[in-house]
Amino acid sequence: MNKQNISKMSLFLMGLEQRIKDRIDFFKGISAVYKSGTREYKANISIEDGKLKINFNGKTETAEIEWLSARLSKFGENYDSALVTYEERGTTIYIEADNKNVKMSVKETGTKENAPDIKNGYHSETSQIANRDYLIKIGQADDVLKEIGILSENGKIKNDMIRKYNQIDHFVEILNGLLKRLADKNDCITVLDSGCGKSYLLFVLNYYITEVLKKKSYFIGVDYSETVIQASRKMASRLGYNNMEFKIMDIRNYRPDRKIHLAISLHACDTATDYALGVALNNNVEAVVMVPCCQKEILNQYSYDPFSQILKHGILKARMADVLTDGIRAMLLEGMGYKVSLLEYISPLETPKNLMLIAEKVHSENKKAMDEYNKLKDLLNITPTLERVICRGIET
Repeated sequence: MNKQNISKMSLFLMGLEQRIKDRIDFFKGISAVYKSGTREYKANISIEDGKLKINFNGKTETAEIEWLSARLSKFGENYDSALVTYEERGTTIYIEADNKNVKMSVKETGTKENAPDIKNGYHSETSQIANRDYLIKIGQADDVLKEIGILSENGKIKNDMIRKYNQIDHFVEILNGLLKRLADKNDCITVLDSGCGKSYLLFVLNYYITEVLKKKSYFIGVDYSETVIQASRKMASRLGYNNMEFKIMDIRNYRPDRKIHLAISLHACDTATDYALGVALNNNVEAVVMVPCCQKEILNQYSYDPFSQILKHGILKARMADVLTDGIRAMLLEGMGYKVSLLEYISPLETPKNLMLIAEKVHSENKKAMDEYNKLKDLLNITPTLERVICRGIET
Protein backbone atom coordinates (compact mmCIF):
# COMPACT_ATOMS: atom_id res chain seq x y z
CA MET A 1 0.00 0.00 0.00
CA ASN A 2 1.11 3.55 -0.60
CA LYS A 3 2.49 5.66 2.23
CA GLN A 4 -0.45 8.07 2.28
CA ASN A 5 -3.00 5.34 2.98
CA ILE A 6 -0.68 3.57 5.40
CA SER A 7 -0.66 6.85 7.39
CA LYS A 8 -4.46 7.05 7.29
CA MET A 9 -4.78 3.45 8.48
CA SER A 10 -2.33 4.23 11.27
CA LEU A 11 -4.56 7.05 12.55
CA PHE A 12 -7.56 4.72 12.76
CA LEU A 13 -5.44 2.14 14.58
CA MET A 14 -4.29 4.75 17.08
CA GLY A 15 -7.95 5.27 17.94
CA LEU A 16 -8.22 1.54 18.62
CA GLU A 17 -5.26 1.74 20.99
CA GLN A 18 -7.13 4.19 23.21
CA ARG A 19 -10.33 2.18 22.95
CA ILE A 20 -8.53 -0.95 24.14
CA LYS A 21 -7.14 0.91 27.16
CA ASP A 22 -10.53 2.38 28.05
CA ARG A 23 -12.44 -0.87 27.56
CA ILE A 24 -9.88 -3.59 28.19
CA ASP A 25 -12.38 -5.65 30.22
CA PHE A 26 -14.55 -5.93 27.11
CA PHE A 27 -11.79 -6.69 24.61
CA LYS A 28 -12.22 -9.96 22.68
CA GLY A 29 -9.55 -9.89 19.98
CA ILE A 30 -8.11 -8.39 16.80
CA SER A 31 -7.45 -10.06 13.48
CA ALA A 32 -5.85 -8.60 10.37
CA VAL A 33 -5.87 -10.06 6.87
CA TYR A 34 -3.26 -8.73 4.43
CA LYS A 35 -3.50 -9.46 0.71
CA SER A 36 -0.86 -9.63 -1.96
CA GLY A 37 -2.46 -10.58 -5.24
CA THR A 38 -4.67 -13.57 -4.45
CA ARG A 39 -2.70 -14.68 -1.43
CA GLU A 40 -3.77 -13.85 2.13
CA TYR A 41 -1.69 -13.50 5.29
CA LYS A 42 -3.41 -13.40 8.65
CA ALA A 43 -2.38 -11.82 11.94
CA ASN A 44 -4.06 -12.50 15.30
CA ILE A 45 -3.73 -10.23 18.31
CA SER A 46 -4.79 -11.09 21.86
CA ILE A 47 -4.05 -9.52 25.24
CA GLU A 48 -2.17 -11.25 28.03
CA ASP A 49 -1.20 -9.51 31.26
CA GLY A 50 -2.07 -6.12 29.80
CA LYS A 51 0.14 -6.52 26.70
CA LEU A 52 -0.50 -7.39 23.08
CA LYS A 53 0.41 -10.85 21.87
CA ILE A 54 0.84 -10.59 18.08
CA ASN A 55 1.05 -13.70 15.91
CA PHE A 56 1.93 -13.14 12.24
CA ASN A 57 3.64 -15.28 9.61
CA GLY A 58 4.50 -17.97 12.12
CA LYS A 59 6.10 -15.60 14.61
CA THR A 60 4.74 -14.37 17.94
CA GLU A 61 5.81 -11.18 19.64
CA THR A 62 4.72 -9.28 22.74
CA ALA A 63 4.18 -5.54 22.53
CA GLU A 64 2.70 -2.67 24.48
CA ILE A 65 -0.82 -1.58 23.49
CA GLU A 66 0.67 1.69 22.23
CA TRP A 67 2.55 -0.27 19.56
CA LEU A 68 -0.57 -1.66 17.85
CA SER A 69 -0.77 1.04 15.20
CA ALA A 70 2.95 0.95 14.41
CA ARG A 71 3.11 -2.83 14.12
CA LEU A 72 0.01 -3.37 11.96
CA SER A 73 0.83 -0.39 9.75
CA LYS A 74 4.37 -1.69 9.26
CA PHE A 75 3.01 -5.07 8.17
CA GLY A 76 0.77 -3.27 5.64
CA GLU A 77 3.70 -1.70 3.79
CA ASN A 78 4.44 -5.04 2.14
CA TYR A 79 0.92 -5.82 0.91
CA ASP A 80 -1.75 -4.52 -1.47
CA SER A 81 -4.57 -4.28 1.08
CA ALA A 82 -5.50 -4.94 4.68
CA LEU A 83 -8.65 -5.68 6.65
CA VAL A 84 -8.36 -5.20 10.41
CA THR A 85 -11.22 -6.54 12.56
CA TYR A 86 -11.45 -5.38 16.17
CA GLU A 87 -13.92 -7.20 18.44
CA GLU A 88 -15.19 -6.27 21.85
CA ARG A 89 -18.36 -7.28 23.64
CA GLY A 90 -21.29 -5.93 21.66
CA THR A 91 -19.27 -4.16 18.94
CA THR A 92 -17.10 -5.04 15.95
CA ILE A 93 -15.00 -2.40 14.17
CA TYR A 94 -13.61 -2.93 10.66
CA ILE A 95 -10.73 -0.94 9.15
CA GLU A 96 -10.24 -1.55 5.42
CA ALA A 97 -7.28 -0.14 3.52
CA ASP A 98 -5.80 -0.46 0.03
CA ASN A 99 -4.05 1.83 -2.45
CA LYS A 100 -7.28 3.68 -3.26
CA ASN A 101 -9.06 4.18 0.02
CA VAL A 102 -9.10 3.73 3.80
CA LYS A 103 -12.39 3.41 5.65
CA MET A 104 -13.74 2.33 9.01
CA SER A 105 -17.14 0.82 9.83
CA VAL A 106 -18.82 -0.23 13.07
CA LYS A 107 -21.29 -3.05 13.58
CA GLU A 108 -23.30 -3.81 16.67
CA THR A 109 -22.83 -7.54 17.09
CA GLY A 110 -25.17 -10.25 18.27
CA THR A 111 -27.95 -9.94 15.68
CA LYS A 112 -28.89 -12.91 13.55
CA GLU A 113 -30.37 -13.09 10.09
CA ASN A 114 -31.96 -16.51 10.33
CA ALA A 115 -35.19 -17.36 8.56
CA PRO A 116 -38.28 -17.10 10.75
CA ASP A 117 -38.53 -20.02 13.14
CA ILE A 118 -41.39 -20.47 15.55
CA LYS A 119 -40.89 -23.08 18.22
CA ASN A 120 -41.51 -23.42 21.93
CA GLY A 121 -43.78 -20.38 21.78
CA TYR A 122 -41.37 -17.76 20.45
CA HIS A 123 -40.29 -16.23 17.18
CA SER A 124 -36.51 -16.31 16.71
CA GLU A 125 -36.36 -13.01 14.81
CA THR A 126 -38.47 -10.89 17.13
CA SER A 127 -37.64 -12.61 20.41
CA GLN A 128 -41.24 -12.75 21.48
CA ILE A 129 -43.19 -15.03 23.74
CA ALA A 130 -46.91 -14.35 23.91
CA ASN A 131 -46.44 -11.28 21.66
CA ARG A 132 -44.17 -9.48 24.10
CA ASP A 133 -41.02 -7.68 22.99
CA TYR A 134 -38.02 -8.54 25.16
CA LEU A 135 -35.01 -6.52 26.31
CA ILE A 136 -32.83 -9.64 26.59
CA LYS A 137 -33.39 -10.77 23.03
CA ILE A 138 -32.95 -14.21 21.58
CA GLY A 139 -30.33 -13.94 18.84
CA GLN A 140 -28.47 -11.07 20.47
CA ALA A 141 -28.04 -12.47 23.98
CA ASP A 142 -27.60 -16.12 23.00
CA ASP A 143 -24.19 -16.57 24.63
CA VAL A 144 -25.29 -15.54 28.10
CA LEU A 145 -28.70 -17.23 27.79
CA LYS A 146 -27.04 -20.51 26.86
CA GLU A 147 -24.54 -20.19 29.70
CA ILE A 148 -27.27 -19.75 32.32
CA GLY A 149 -29.29 -22.60 30.84
CA ILE A 150 -32.20 -20.71 29.25
CA LEU A 151 -31.31 -21.73 25.68
CA SER A 152 -30.33 -25.10 24.30
CA GLU A 153 -27.27 -25.36 22.06
CA ASN A 154 -29.44 -24.97 18.95
CA GLY A 155 -30.69 -21.61 20.19
CA LYS A 156 -34.18 -22.65 21.28
CA ILE A 157 -35.68 -21.78 24.64
CA LYS A 158 -35.93 -24.89 26.78
CA ASN A 159 -39.53 -25.76 27.57
CA ASP A 160 -38.92 -25.70 31.32
CA MET A 161 -37.10 -22.35 31.13
CA ILE A 162 -39.74 -20.12 29.52
CA ARG A 163 -40.93 -18.94 32.94
CA LYS A 164 -37.36 -18.25 34.08
CA TYR A 165 -36.67 -16.30 30.87
CA ASN A 166 -39.78 -14.20 31.52
CA GLN A 167 -38.68 -13.50 35.10
CA ILE A 168 -35.16 -12.49 34.11
CA ASP A 169 -36.31 -10.19 31.33
CA HIS A 170 -39.01 -8.64 33.52
CA PHE A 171 -36.38 -7.97 36.20
CA VAL A 172 -34.30 -6.01 33.66
CA GLU A 173 -37.43 -4.25 32.38
CA ILE A 174 -38.29 -3.04 35.89
CA LEU A 175 -34.75 -1.76 36.45
CA ASN A 176 -34.28 -0.27 32.97
CA GLY A 177 -35.03 3.33 33.94
CA LEU A 178 -32.86 3.09 37.06
CA LEU A 179 -29.97 1.58 35.09
CA LYS A 180 -30.15 4.37 32.53
CA ARG A 181 -30.10 7.02 35.27
CA LEU A 182 -27.05 5.39 36.85
CA ALA A 183 -25.39 5.23 33.41
CA ASP A 184 -26.01 8.94 32.84
CA LYS A 185 -24.40 9.88 36.18
CA ASN A 186 -21.39 7.52 36.26
CA ASP A 187 -18.57 6.62 33.89
CA CYS A 188 -18.66 3.03 35.15
CA ILE A 189 -21.48 1.29 37.04
CA THR A 190 -20.42 -1.11 39.80
CA VAL A 191 -23.04 -3.66 40.86
CA LEU A 192 -22.84 -5.74 44.05
CA ASP A 193 -24.92 -8.91 44.47
CA SER A 194 -25.07 -10.09 48.08
CA GLY A 195 -25.83 -13.80 48.35
CA CYS A 196 -25.35 -14.06 44.60
CA GLY A 197 -25.85 -17.84 44.32
CA LYS A 198 -25.29 -18.87 40.69
CA SER A 199 -25.24 -15.18 39.68
CA TYR A 200 -27.67 -15.53 36.78
CA LEU A 201 -29.00 -12.00 37.20
CA LEU A 202 -25.49 -10.58 37.46
CA PHE A 203 -24.58 -12.17 34.13
CA VAL A 204 -27.74 -10.84 32.47
CA LEU A 205 -27.19 -7.34 33.89
CA ASN A 206 -23.59 -7.51 32.71
CA TYR A 207 -24.77 -8.30 29.19
CA TYR A 208 -27.45 -5.61 29.22
CA ILE A 209 -25.43 -2.74 30.68
CA THR A 210 -22.33 -3.54 28.62
CA GLU A 211 -23.72 -4.61 25.27
CA VAL A 212 -27.12 -2.91 25.09
CA LEU A 213 -26.63 0.30 27.09
CA LYS A 214 -22.97 0.41 25.94
CA LYS A 215 -21.78 1.44 29.40
CA LYS A 216 -18.67 0.40 31.29
CA SER A 217 -19.55 -1.74 34.26
CA TYR A 218 -18.11 -3.96 36.97
CA PHE A 219 -19.82 -6.73 38.93
CA ILE A 220 -19.11 -8.26 42.33
CA GLY A 221 -20.82 -11.39 43.60
CA VAL A 222 -20.54 -12.41 47.26
CA ASP A 223 -21.72 -15.73 48.68
CA TYR A 224 -20.53 -18.01 51.47
CA SER A 225 -20.93 -21.13 49.27
CA GLU A 226 -17.66 -22.11 47.60
CA THR A 227 -19.58 -24.31 45.15
CA VAL A 228 -21.70 -21.53 43.65
CA ILE A 229 -18.81 -19.05 43.62
CA GLN A 230 -16.54 -21.46 41.75
CA ALA A 231 -19.36 -22.16 39.29
CA SER A 232 -19.87 -18.41 38.74
CA ARG A 233 -16.16 -17.90 38.12
CA LYS A 234 -16.14 -20.63 35.48
CA MET A 235 -19.18 -19.16 33.77
CA ALA A 236 -17.59 -15.70 33.66
CA SER A 237 -14.43 -17.21 32.18
CA ARG A 238 -16.33 -19.11 29.49
CA LEU A 239 -18.27 -15.97 28.54
CA GLY A 240 -15.15 -13.80 28.51
CA TYR A 241 -16.75 -11.49 31.08
CA ASN A 242 -13.56 -10.05 32.52
CA ASN A 243 -15.36 -7.30 34.44
CA MET A 244 -16.55 -9.61 37.21
CA GLU A 245 -15.21 -10.93 40.51
CA PHE A 246 -16.69 -13.43 42.94
CA LYS A 247 -15.88 -13.69 46.63
CA ILE A 248 -16.44 -16.58 49.03
CA MET A 249 -17.49 -14.97 52.30
CA ASP A 250 -20.37 -14.05 54.56
CA ILE A 251 -21.80 -10.71 53.45
CA ARG A 252 -21.41 -9.46 57.04
CA ASN A 253 -17.64 -9.60 56.59
CA TYR A 254 -17.52 -7.92 53.18
CA ARG A 255 -15.88 -4.50 52.86
CA PRO A 256 -15.98 -2.97 49.35
CA ASP A 257 -12.70 -1.69 47.94
CA ARG A 258 -14.43 0.39 45.27
CA LYS A 259 -17.48 2.62 44.96
CA ILE A 260 -20.70 0.59 44.68
CA HIS A 261 -23.49 2.19 42.64
CA LEU A 262 -26.16 -0.52 42.70
CA ALA A 263 -26.64 -3.20 45.36
CA ILE A 264 -28.95 -6.15 44.70
CA SER A 265 -29.97 -9.20 46.69
CA LEU A 266 -32.68 -11.71 45.84
CA HIS A 267 -34.31 -14.10 48.28
CA ALA A 268 -31.86 -13.61 51.14
CA CYS A 269 -33.63 -15.15 54.10
CA ASP A 270 -34.75 -13.13 57.12
CA THR A 271 -31.99 -10.84 58.44
CA ALA A 272 -29.64 -11.73 55.56
CA THR A 273 -31.57 -9.10 53.60
CA ASP A 274 -30.80 -6.60 56.38
CA TYR A 275 -27.10 -7.37 56.22
CA ALA A 276 -27.16 -6.90 52.45
CA LEU A 277 -28.94 -3.59 52.93
CA GLY A 278 -26.43 -2.70 55.64
CA VAL A 279 -23.48 -3.10 53.28
CA ALA A 280 -25.28 -0.89 50.77
CA LEU A 281 -26.29 1.86 53.19
CA ASN A 282 -22.98 1.94 55.06
CA ASN A 283 -21.27 2.51 51.72
CA ASN A 284 -23.76 5.14 50.53
CA VAL A 285 -24.80 3.32 47.36
CA GLU A 286 -26.91 5.22 44.87
CA ALA A 287 -29.53 2.51 44.47
CA VAL A 288 -30.73 -0.70 46.11
CA VAL A 289 -32.89 -3.53 44.75
CA MET A 290 -33.90 -6.27 47.18
CA VAL A 291 -36.34 -9.18 47.02
CA PRO A 292 -36.64 -10.43 50.62
CA CYS A 293 -37.49 -14.00 51.54
CA CYS A 294 -38.74 -15.39 54.86
CA GLN A 295 -39.43 -12.84 57.61
CA LYS A 296 -38.85 -14.16 61.13
CA GLU A 297 -37.18 -11.47 63.20
CA ILE A 298 -40.09 -9.03 63.58
CA LEU A 299 -42.57 -11.91 63.96
CA ASN A 300 -40.82 -12.92 67.17
CA GLN A 301 -40.67 -9.37 68.52
CA TYR A 302 -43.70 -7.27 67.73
CA SER A 303 -46.89 -6.78 69.66
CA TYR A 304 -49.75 -4.29 69.34
CA ASP A 305 -52.52 -4.38 71.93
CA PRO A 306 -55.35 -2.91 69.78
CA PHE A 307 -54.85 -5.86 67.37
CA SER A 308 -54.42 -8.52 70.06
CA GLN A 309 -57.64 -10.36 69.18
CA ILE A 310 -56.56 -10.52 65.54
CA LEU A 311 -52.92 -11.37 66.16
CA LYS A 312 -53.81 -14.26 68.44
CA HIS A 313 -54.23 -16.20 65.19
CA GLY A 314 -50.72 -17.29 64.27
CA ILE A 315 -51.18 -17.17 60.50
CA LEU A 316 -52.45 -13.58 60.66
CA LYS A 317 -49.64 -12.52 62.95
CA ALA A 318 -47.10 -14.05 60.52
CA ARG A 319 -48.62 -12.31 57.52
CA MET A 320 -48.68 -9.02 59.37
CA ALA A 321 -45.02 -9.55 60.30
CA ASP A 322 -44.11 -9.90 56.63
CA VAL A 323 -45.73 -6.55 55.86
CA LEU A 324 -44.22 -4.85 58.91
CA THR A 325 -40.71 -6.14 58.18
CA ASP A 326 -40.56 -4.67 54.69
CA GLY A 327 -42.51 -1.58 55.71
CA ILE A 328 -40.03 -0.86 58.50
CA ARG A 329 -37.13 -1.31 56.05
CA ALA A 330 -38.77 1.10 53.62
CA MET A 331 -39.33 3.73 56.34
CA LEU A 332 -35.72 3.53 57.51
CA LEU A 333 -34.47 3.90 53.93
CA GLU A 334 -36.70 6.93 53.43
CA GLY A 335 -35.30 8.41 56.62
CA MET A 336 -31.82 8.00 55.19
CA GLY A 337 -32.70 9.94 52.04
CA TYR A 338 -33.86 7.25 49.64
CA LYS A 339 -36.95 7.29 47.44
CA VAL A 340 -38.53 3.87 47.96
CA SER A 341 -40.89 1.80 45.83
CA LEU A 342 -42.40 -1.59 46.71
CA LEU A 343 -43.94 -3.74 44.01
CA GLU A 344 -44.80 -7.29 43.01
CA TYR A 345 -42.24 -8.19 40.39
CA ILE A 346 -43.73 -11.56 39.45
CA SER A 347 -47.11 -13.20 39.92
CA PRO A 348 -47.90 -14.42 43.46
CA LEU A 349 -48.98 -17.67 41.81
CA GLU A 350 -45.30 -18.36 41.08
CA THR A 351 -44.07 -17.50 44.58
CA PRO A 352 -45.60 -15.57 47.49
CA LYS A 353 -42.12 -14.10 48.12
CA ASN A 354 -42.47 -11.73 45.19
CA LEU A 355 -42.15 -8.30 46.78
CA MET A 356 -39.38 -6.13 45.35
CA LEU A 357 -37.96 -3.12 47.21
CA ILE A 358 -36.32 -0.47 45.02
CA ALA A 359 -34.59 2.47 46.67
CA GLU A 360 -32.76 5.34 44.99
CA LYS A 361 -30.77 8.00 46.86
CA VAL A 362 -32.32 11.41 46.22
CA HIS A 363 -31.30 13.60 49.16
CA SER A 364 -29.67 13.65 52.58
CA GLU A 365 -31.40 12.38 55.72
CA ASN A 366 -35.15 12.96 55.91
CA LYS A 367 -35.77 13.90 59.55
CA LYS A 368 -39.55 13.67 59.35
CA ALA A 369 -39.42 10.16 57.89
CA MET A 370 -36.85 9.11 60.50
CA ASP A 371 -39.06 10.40 63.31
CA GLU A 372 -42.01 8.41 61.95
CA TYR A 373 -39.81 5.32 61.80
CA ASN A 374 -38.76 5.72 65.44
CA LYS A 375 -42.36 6.23 66.61
CA LEU A 376 -43.52 3.05 64.89
CA LYS A 377 -40.55 1.07 66.15
CA ASP A 378 -41.35 2.08 69.74
CA LEU A 379 -45.04 1.42 69.26
CA LEU A 380 -44.38 -2.13 68.07
CA ASN A 381 -41.62 -2.74 70.64
CA ILE A 382 -39.14 -3.96 68.03
CA THR A 383 -35.37 -3.63 67.50
CA PRO A 384 -34.73 -4.23 63.77
CA THR A 385 -31.40 -5.74 62.74
CA LEU A 386 -31.07 -3.24 59.89
CA GLU A 387 -30.88 -0.31 62.31
CA ARG A 388 -28.20 -2.03 64.41
CA VAL A 389 -26.18 -2.88 61.30
CA ILE A 390 -26.27 0.69 60.03
CA CYS A 391 -25.42 2.25 63.38
CA ARG A 392 -22.54 -0.08 64.24
CA GLY A 393 -21.30 -1.18 60.86
CA ILE A 394 -21.73 -4.75 59.66
CA GLU A 395 -21.60 -7.19 62.56
CA THR A 396 -19.32 -10.19 62.34
